[in-house]
Amino acid sequence: MYPVNRVSQRLALRELVHDDVDSVLAIYGSAEVTEHLSFTPRSRDEVGGIVTRSIASATATPRDEYALAVVQRDTNRLIGFARLATDPHQQRAATIGFALRTDAWGVGYGTETVRLLLALAFVDLGLHRIWAARSPLNIASDKTLITAGLTEEGRIRGHVQKNGAWRDSITYSILSEEWEAGPFARDA
Repeated sequence: MYPVNRVSQRLALRELVHDDVDSVLAIYGSAEVTEHLSFTPRSRDEVGGIVTRSIASATATPRDEYALAVVQRDTNRLIGFARLATDPHQQRAATIGFALRTDAWGVGYGTETVRLLLALAFVDLGLHRIWAARSPLNIASDKTLITAGLTEEGRIRGHVQKNGAWRDSITYSILSEEWEAGPFARDA
């Protein structure tokens, strides 16, 4: 599916463009934003490579990765990076993730982003299962994922290596029938 253009009350998911590099750098280059992610802050060159690869993968057939800009609808300002990647080892399944600028934290944009990703997954792509993972110390992501309708599944021990140490991940999932029975499916 190309291009993606999903909207909610305050946000939109759209395809990345080359002019987004500096806005994505404000996210992926931030030590505070990447504290609980699986990687350390990225340089501008690294972010440029991520954006370039994301743009190239957007038109792949079949498309197995959706790396998208999260923008405020009223200002068109890029405030986040969202990703959905299909899982070649599971039927009709994908993993999701997102990161937001620090000045976009605490106002519900994370939950709204996850709901947009779920609508993309279930409505547009016809997937069956979506899962996500977070750092055990990222309590805000726990609240975001639960509020968006996902269920905590468990812990993957020693899942991510960062700064020379192994870290666990807490996993969550939602099935298409759970999403369809929930309050957000009718708004999609």
